[in-house]
Amino acid sequence: MKSRPAESATEVLAGLVERVTFHNDENGFAVLRVKARGKRDLVTVVGHAAVISAGEFIQASGEWANDRQHGLQFRARFLKATPPTTVEGIEKYLGSGMIRGIGPVYARKLVRAFGETVFDVIEAEPERLREVTGIGPKRAERIVAGWAEQRVIREIMIFLHANGVGTSRAVRIYKTYGNDAIQLISEDPYRLARDIRGIGFRTADAVAMKLGIEKTAMIRARAGISYVLTVALDDGHCGLPSDKLRPLAMELLDIPEAVIIDALRLELEAGAVITDTVEDHPCVFLAGLYRAEQSIVSRLTALKSGPTPWPEIDAGKAIPWVEEKTGLMLAESQKAAVRTALASKLMVITGGPGVGKTTLVNSVLKILAAKRIDLLLCAPTGRAAKRMTETTGREAKTIHRLLEVDPRTGGFKRNDENPLSCELLVVDETSMVDVVLMNALLKAVPDDAAVIFVGDVDQLPPVGPGQALADIIASGAVPVVHLTEVFRQAAQSQIIQSAHRINTGLLPDLAKPEGETDFYFVPADSPEVAVPRLIEIVRERIPRRFGVDPVRDIQVLCPMNRGGVGARSLNIELQEALNSGTEPRVEKFGTTFAIGDKVMQIENDYDKEVYNGDVGFVEAIDLDTGEMAIGFDGRSVSFQFGELDQVVLAYATTIHKSQGSEYPVVVIPVLTQHYAMLQRNLLYTGVTRGRRLVVLLGQKKAIAIAAKNTSGRRRWSKLREWLAPGDRT
Repeated sequence: MKSRPAESATEVLAGLVERVTFHNDENGFAVLRVKARGKRDLVTVVGHAAVISAGEFIQASGEWANDRQHGLQFRARFLKATPPTTVEGIEKYLGSGMIRGIGPVYARKLVRAFGETVFDVIEAEPERLREVTGIGPKRAERIVAGWAEQRVIREIMIFLHANGVGTSRAVRIYKTYGNDAIQLISEDPYRLARDIRGIGFRTADAVAMKLGIEKTAMIRARAGISYVLTVALDDGHCGLPSDKLRPLAMELLDIPEAVIIDALRLELEAGAVITDTVEDHPCVFLAGLYRAEQSIVSRLTALKSGPTPWPEIDAGKAIPWVEEKTGLMLAESQKAAVRTALASKLMVITGGPGVGKTTLVNSVLKILAAKRIDLLLCAPTGRAAKRMTETTGREAKTIHRLLEVDPRTGGFKRNDENPLSCELLVVDETSMVDVVLMNALLKAVPDDAAVIFVGDVDQLPPVGPGQALADIIASGAVPVVHLTEVFRQAAQSQIIQSAHRINTGLLPDLAKPEGETDFYFVPADSPEVAVPRLIEIVRERIPRRFGVDPVRDIQVLCPMNRGGVGARSLNIELQEALNSGTEPRVEKFGTTFAIGDKVMQIENDYDKEVYNGDVGFVEAIDLDTGEMAIGFDGRSVSFQFGELDQVVLAYATTIHKSQGSEYPVVVIPVLTQHYAMLQRNLLYTGVTRGRRLVVLLGQKKAIAIAAKNTSGRRRWSKLREWLAPGDRT
C-alpha cells in the first residue's frame, strides 16, 4: 500500500506586512501580503491576529500549502505582530489609516522629518510634530490622541481575543472604560453586557468562563437576573412576575433554582431590584424603573393640585375671539376641549389623524399667549418637534434639548433643582415617551405650571419601558379629551379613512381606485414576488407618477427587522437599486456605506447631538482619516469608522423606529411572514406616517390579521394602578 505524502513540516517565517488584504474584526482571521526574509516576491500569509496593520513586522510559524483557488500560501498557526522598526515599515504603518489625522501623505512627511524616532516623538515630544509642514495644533492633538487610543485599543483587542470575544467592539469598550478597561473587565466581565451595546450576556458569560468564574458563582447568578429583567425592559416591561423571572433565569444560566433565589435575595438587599404586586401578581422590578414610575405619580399629583397659572378665563368670550383670529370654526367637541384646557392644570388631548388635535392646541396656545403666559413646546423626536414648530408657528424643542442634556453623563441639567421656566408646557407625541423620559420631564416642570399632553394613544407604545400616556388615560386621574370626529377636509383623504378603519378593526378599502388617490394596495403573495415589486414601485413607479425623489421622499416601513421582507434585508436590496456603484465605500459592522446613502442613528449620542431615530445622508467618506460625514437636517456630523455601529441604512426601517416622524410617501410591506408582529396598533402607526401617499404591498390576509389583532403583549407596569383614584397605596 502506498504511504500518504508527509504533511509539510512546520516552518518559521518573518517579514514586513505590505498589505492587509482581509481582516475579520470578529474572529481575527487575516490574509496578509508579506515581504518575507529570504523571499524575493511577496508571499501570502493567512492566520489569526486580533489587530494587524500594514508596516508591522510579523513572526509566524506554520506550513506552506498550495491552495487550489489562491495558489501558494503560508498558513500560520501562530502569528505575532510587532510595531515596525524600519523607516519603510513605519511609513506603511502610520499611513494605513489606523491613526486619526494621519494618511499616506502625512505618514511620508513624518518619517522624512523624524525617521525611526517618529514613535518616540509622538509619545514623548508631541510638540515637535508641528515642525512638519501642514501639521497645526489641532492635527497634532488628533495624532497624539489617536496614537494613545490605538495603543489602549490594541491591548483591549488582544485581551478580548485571548478570552474568546470578537474584537469589533473594542473602540466602544475603550470609550466606555478608558485606560482601565482590562482591569474593570477582569474584575467583573458581566459589566460588558450591562454597559456595551452589541455585547450580550452570553458573550460576557463566555469571557467570565475563560477568566475562570464558576457556573454557580453568585456574581454570575446576579448578573443573569439583571439580564433577564433588562431583556424584559426591551419588550417594554418595567418588571416581571416572579413566576416568570425565575424559570427564565434558570434556563439562561443552567443552574438550580436555589441559587437563583439566593441571588435574587442579594439583589433585593443591594437595592438593585424591588418586589411589589401588579394586579395581585407578585413582580420583581428593576429599582430605577420602579422609582421612576413612583416619581411620575408624585409629580402628576403635585401638578394637578392648585390653581391654574393664569387668572380665570371666560371661555364664552375666548372661543369666539380665537375663531375670529384663526378664521376657523371650532366643532362642539373642540369647544368643550378648549373649556377643559383653560380650567385645568393637567390634561390629555388624544385622538387619531384628522380629528383636529392641531387646531385645538393652536386655539389654546393663541388664547393663553394673548394673556402673556410663558409657553414651552416639546416632542420626543427631532422630526416631531420640527413638525410641531411648523403647525403652531412657535419653537418646539426635543425633550432632550428642552431639558439640556449633559453630553458627559447623559443626564439632564434641568430638573427639580433647576426647573424649566414656563407656565404651560405642551408635550406632543406623548405616546412615544417612556417612563424614564417622562419622569425626567415632569421633574423639571415647576409645581405651579400647567401641562397638556397631546398624543394618539392608539399608536404603538414607546420603544422604551412602560406606557405612560396610556396609563395616565386609563387611570382616570387626569382630565382627558378624546377627539373622534373626522373633519370634512381630512375625511377626503383615503390615508385618514383607512387609518380609522384599521383602528376600528376593519379592513381599509383595498380595491383598485377609480382615479387618483393617496392610498393604494399592491398585491404580492410571497416574499419572492414582494421584494422585486417593492423595488420597482420605489425606484420607478412612484417617482414617475408622483414626481418624488425615491431616496429622500419615499420611506419603506416594515413590521419587523428580520426576514426576507424585513428592514435589514430590504436595505441591502434598496441600496443596490438606488445607490449602487458609488465610491468610496466603507464596510463596518456588517454594513457597507457609500456617499449618498440614507442612514439612521440608532442610539442617543449627546456629544454629537444626534438622537435615536434621526435620519441623515452620507456626505463624505475619508479612507485616510477613517471618518464619515453624515448630514442631519443641514448639519454635518463626523463619525469615526469605529463609531459606525450606531448608524444603520435607512432606505427601509421598522414602523417602531418611524414613530414621531412623517414622510411624503410611505410603502409598507405586510405579509403573513410578519405574523409575530401583525398587530392593529403597528399597522395603524405605519399608515399614519404617510403625508401624501401610502402604499400597502402584500397580502389582504396579512392586513386583515393585523387589523383584527389587538392582543399586543401587556406591559408589566405599576403606574396605572398607582394613579387610579382609590387604588393608591
